[in-house]
This record gives sequence, structure tokens and C-alpha cells, in this order.
Amino acid sequence: MRIARFSIDGNVAFGAVEDGPDGLVLDIIKGIPYADFELSGVKVPLSKVRLLPPVIGNKIVAFGRNYAEHAKELGNEVPDAPFAFFKPTTSMVGDGDPIEYPSFSNELHHEAELAVVIGRMCREVPRERVKDVIFGYTCANDVTARDVQKREKQWARAKGFDSSCPIGPWVETELDPSDLAIQCTVNGEQRQLGSTSQMIHSIEDLIVNITEAMTLLPGDVILTGTPAGVGPLTVGDEVAVTIQGIGTLTNKVIKRG
Repeated sequence: MRIARFSIDGNVAFGAVEDGPDGLVLDIIKGIPYADFELSGVKVPLSKVRLLPPVIGNKIVAFGRNYAEHAKELGNEVPDAPFAFFKPTTSMVGDGDPIEYPSFSNELHHEAELAVVIGRMCREVPRERVKDVIFGYTCANDVTARDVQKREKQWARAKGFDSSCPIGPWVETELDPSDLAIQCTVNGEQRQLGSTSQMIHSIEDLIVNITEAMTLLPGDVILTGTPAGVGPLTVGDEVAVTIQGIGTLTNKVIKRG
């Protein structure tokens, strides 16, 4: 099932994305979809709504250098253990929202990633229970101010600025994430093409690792790393992240302010 979060006429709701006679429609969900939920039967055309980030999360836990060729292209060693950092929830924007080029950077990069959405409160999750705590999967773009990342030697501003985490267009709840194609295009030109099968540390590894240290809550997002091919974005570019079995997340880069 595909679950989207959207606004229409000033109201915000979740809905199940379905095929309709004239295109995709949203069957509005009663309440929050992380537990058992009901569909209202009230349907609105997807074309009539604004898609929002499909989660209301408390935190975004991201893992870096989880694809060997990406680590190599930036001159980094492959870490022996999962390498985590955080992006604030204020960095999230949805499908179709702009990426604002930060005034303090001159080198903005795209990073196409599979995002995992947590569906229940969990801590110290054993490997065999990881699937039980996952709500679903979506597309993400870990937009990075690469020059700032190199200069400041830590990643808070480089990866945490407003609009640096486009996510969407919706969450797919029924998906095998083990071998999904991940593609990034800029203005229609392919920049990245990889597969989740190339991850150094699996989704199970990542969730076991982070829940050893902290509690995850429903709606929290795990970014799983990016394949090789990251590269520059400029004002006016349209960047699209497509993941097999999920869909395409598209955003345009604009000048901040």
C-alpha cells in the first residue's frame, strides 16, 4: 500500500494512493497510519492536492559511506561499522517542493537514497525482529553542501540546512528492499544508478546498530546511504530520485531568499 501525506483546502491528512478511473486518487485515512487504521472511503484526486513529506517524524538518522564506490569517489575509507549522523526534521520537504540553495555554500550535491520509515516505538531491536518495526520505504535526497562538509569537518550545517532532505512522494508499505534500483537524474540526465544490493551494511545492520543506542519512534526516518555518482546542483536544476517499486521524488533548486 502507498501512503501519502497531503494538504487540500488548508487541511492536512494521510491517504492511501489508489488507481482511479481518471488517474491516481487518495482514499483519506482516519487518524495516523502507523498503527491499525481505517480508510474513510472519501477520495480526492492526487492532482488536486499538494503532497507533503509523507511522515511526521521526530528524527532523521542517516548513514554515510554505505556504498563502497561512493566512499571511493570522495576519497574516503569504507567504515568497518555503520557511520551515523543526524538531519533535523526541519530539513524535510516533500515532492515538488523547492530545494533552497544555501547562501553559505558554493558546492551543492545530490545524494539519492532509500529511506526506511519506522512504524512502532522500538529499542535494542534484534536482527530477526527488524521487519516488525518497519512501516515502509520511500525516496530521499540527502542534499549536501559538499564544500562546507569538507571545510567544517562535521556535517551539521552541510547536511542539516532547511530543505536538505526532500522525501517522498509516498511510503510504500509492501516492498522487498534487498535489490531495488536507485536512480538520480538532473534535468533528465542520469547521474546516479545503483542498487540497494550494493549496501555495505544492510537495513538490518543499520537498525540494530542505531537502536542499540536510542529509541526510535513511529515516523522516524532512516537514510541508508547513496550509491556512486553524486554531483553538483545549480539554481534552476530539476533533480529526480527514482526507486524501483516506490516512485519518483522530484524537486527544483532555487536561490534561497
